[in-house]
Amino acid sequence: PTGEGFAKSLKCVCATADTSIDAGTISYIEQRIEGQNLQHVAKGTSGAKKMTYSFFCKSNLTGTFTICFSDSDNTRQFSTSYSLASANTWEKITINIPADTTGAFTNDNGVSFIIQMNLQAGTDKQSGALTTAFESSTAGDRAVGQTNFFSSTSNNWYITGCQLEVGDAATDFEHLPHDVQLARCQ
Repeated sequence: PTGEGFAKSLKCVCATADTSIDAGTISYIEQRIEGQNLQHVAKGTSGAKKMTYSFFCKSNLTGTFTICFSDSDNTRQFSTSYSLASANTWEKITINIPADTTGAFTNDNGVSFIIQMNLQAGTDKQSGALTTAFESSTAGDRAVGQTNFFSSTSNNWYITGCQLEVGDAATDFEHLPHDVQLARCQ
């Protein structure tokens, strides 16, 4: 997106069209986060905090896309949707994630929280309802209303500037110098 300071984005393209989706199929881009990096969220306590996930996205497809936030330590999920209103236009998407007082994240380097940006979903993944709070993981509630990204080989989807933070408001993306980011990753 122009003027936001990003030089790169992740680009997904549809190489093979799939308009006959199997009922149990789901395709997504996933980010996994270690529990030790989420202890400040206080999940599973009476002081659990809300989170906000923001990112920039564009696609030649307009319509509804879904995202599922999974607590893999406690088999819980929160699923919601976002809409891309204009084709081929960068849009900033902000998702508010409710606090969850059930089940704490494990304080170790194992995967505790998974963010899944859905691109396609069969009927088994869309048979329920999107959630308004964390719930026990339910396959049918994961991607209700999901646009089929794989409907045409001309489809593309871009994402950049993903940021997960505590609170119910998205702040500007925190651009870090390369050496600082590298040191944090090491």
